[in-house]
Amino acid sequence: MDKSTFEDRKVINGSMHASLKHDSAHKHVTGAADYIDDIPEPANLLHGALGLSDRAHAEILGMDLSAVSSYPGVVWVFTGKDVPGVNDVSSNGKHDEPLLTETLVEFHGQPMFAVIATSRDIARRAARLAKVEYRDLPHWSDIDGALANGGAVVYDPMTLKRGEPEIEMAKAQHRVKAQMRIGGQEHFYLESHIAMAVPGEDDEVIVWSSTQHPSEIQHIVGHVLNIPSNAVTVNVRRMGGGFGGKETQGNQFAALAAIAAKKLGRAVKFRPDRDEDMIATGKRHDFLVDYEVGFDDDGRIHAVDATYAARCGFSSDLSGPVTDRALFHADSSYFYPHVHLVSKPLKTHTVSNTAFRGFGGPQGMVGGERMIEEIAYALGKDPLEIRKLNFYGQPGSNRTLTPYHQEVEDNIIHRIVEELETSADYQARRKAIIEFNRGSRFIRKGIALTPVKFGISFTMTAFNQAGALVHVYQDGSIHLNHGGTEMGQGLYTKVAQVLADAFQVDIDRVKITATTTAKVPNTSATAASSGSDLNGMAAFDAARQIKERLVAFAAQKWNVEPSDIMFLPNRVRIGDKEIPFPDFINQAYFARVQLSAAGFYKTPDIHWDRKAGRGMPFFYFAYGASCTEVSIDTLTGEYLIDRTDILHDVGRSLNPAIDIGQVEGAFVQGMGWLTTEELWWDAKGRLRTHAPSTYKIPLASDRPKVFNVRLAEWSENPAATIGRSKAVGEPPFMLAISVLEALSMAVASVADYKICPRLDAPATPERVLMAVERLKEM
Repeated sequence: MDKSTFEDRKVINGSMHASLKHDSAHKHVTGAADYIDDIPEPANLLHGALGLSDRAHAEILGMDLSAVSSYPGVVWVFTGKDVPGVNDVSSNGKHDEPLLTETLVEFHGQPMFAVIATSRDIARRAARLAKVEYRDLPHWSDIDGALANGGAVVYDPMTLKRGEPEIEMAKAQHRVKAQMRIGGQEHFYLESHIAMAVPGEDDEVIVWSSTQHPSEIQHIVGHVLNIPSNAVTVNVRRMGGGFGGKETQGNQFAALAAIAAKKLGRAVKFRPDRDEDMIATGKRHDFLVDYEVGFDDDGRIHAVDATYAARCGFSSDLSGPVTDRALFHADSSYFYPHVHLVSKPLKTHTVSNTAFRGFGGPQGMVGGERMIEEIAYALGKDPLEIRKLNFYGQPGSNRTLTPYHQEVEDNIIHRIVEELETSADYQARRKAIIEFNRGSRFIRKGIALTPVKFGISFTMTAFNQAGALVHVYQDGSIHLNHGGTEMGQGLYTKVAQVLADAFQVDIDRVKITATTTAKVPNTSATAASSGSDLNGMAAFDAARQIKERLVAFAAQKWNVEPSDIMFLPNRVRIGDKEIPFPDFINQAYFARVQLSAAGFYKTPDIHWDRKAGRGMPFFYFAYGASCTEVSIDTLTGEYLIDRTDILHDVGRSLNPAIDIGQVEGAFVQGMGWLTTEELWWDAKGRLRTHAPSTYKIPLASDRPKVFNVRLAEWSENPAATIGRSKAVGEPPFMLAISVLEALSMAVASVADYKICPRLDAPATPERVLMAVERLKEM
């Protein structure tokens, strides 16, 4: 049999590790890419709209929907009482998230009823005519309010502990105790949530959904309709962005569309307006971090004690795992000899927050980097010096154990940081910046070099599995389907490269088909940066099965040893002869060789005991570092990102062009989170930043003026991943922490770098100005 492996393949025009274009890039640019709203509409299509509450917390005493029902063009209005199955769309089995609330409103904008009409405009207009009688109840929309009102949680808190932090903190030469606020973030995907349901025979229904988790949509639709999963088919060709916002939040739109479609016997589409989408769907969790850190005269950390409280919203959603992952990354890249970390997933009267790129990891990491800042300013040292002093040690040292008791065995953060420090000329630039600040009255500069260490795997062990279906047709063309979803990140292209590489054929021989629950069942969400890892390996497994059959066929037909058979670019060598791949496949078909296989993969070696706070939740770590220089105006708080240099680890890249794009995009999105994207609820619990006019995502003009991005080409994942690659979706998001830290240094210059500015995120110009003024008064 062909002895080459997926680690050392070298193929023309289709291999892994080649910079191939995104399969839909030309369609994105020309507008030819079909999204759900571009699908030709079925005959007699109906449209749905949500009826939203205008209270943050209240009992529903009565709803008069007569004006809604009688509005011209309205076909049906339904409430939670009309749900055939269970009126719940919770993603975790806690049954705490009603599809349509019936008696109790728990956030402003909560869906109470749905309107089905002949047009989207009619449905939206009619929904506003409802007359609802409420009895108002006390409400709180932020972390402070939740803590002041008893601190109820939506999920059991988690504790991580190692060593004796209570005793050892008191022995530290220096101690700092403080607090940091870290804001949330709107996903702001280009394509809003959307679902279209088409009724079928008997109990069947087909749902097109913009979702990262087709199998969950399948389960939820079956749940609300009281039908088995085999009656529900969910299809996803592509999403116009997801970023975690479409992992669970698409449930309600798909469920509503399916209920109406089966009730009325007509196709139904739900596409909320941008304002409604932002009001009624969850966001990144904002955190309040209370921390205490003990350290010595050199800046070496001795003990850490921190509590990560999060605004979670009215229901649990994914808040438990999100706050867990915040604790998993509260160490950032640093070894804590003695550590105690606690999560507080707090209930608030706001929409339930949900997954967002990094899944709590960024918030945990920002808290860890703040503690490094505290030490540096307390001792009058360069924060990079403190960072390097506290990095996890190399394997074999006594500084490799995380707070959750997993050994860091693949540590390359030292090399990553040292290379970037040199290539970005950090030391000389920092010295020049300090000199510049001495002579500049109003403009101050800052520079920071920050690391990233991010764990890869779902912390729910069962989610670390994937399936793929591969068909090889008589003409040698290949059909690929897997459980991963495409949201612009290039997953389809990467997995197609894996398959083309396995068969040694050109990439254009592989047809990438829409994700569907009808082909690959029980899939996990495309999340946790594991899409390529899981689905790539599943596709490789399917190819392996087919190739084994082909090799057995060839060995028998041509009377050669399996070792004499080799797949070469677009041909197969059998002994001393070579046959074009299509001809070889055609002969295999006539010999009745099975040319289809279902592949499967599950991540090995991982396990996690949440109650004990111990285990190996991550298969490996991805690393990176970024160096950012900024300029601030101390009179207005305005700032510019002058330059950013990035060196990021993706192992042996499956597709360097796509991976660099992911790093660039993640950095800019992270920069937006930490600088301009501010969520604000008013005293009545209303989200006031609910549109592009009131919520500022980064513009092209906000990007670093000089932006240098490199991959660590020498890196190769020691874990047995597909092609020895590493995940790239989430880890580079945290590279943007260098922007916040650089702004902090610029502010600190006002007080000669002797005081930690304690700049909260997002560091809007207002916050930068207030921090400057605060330091001037000290």
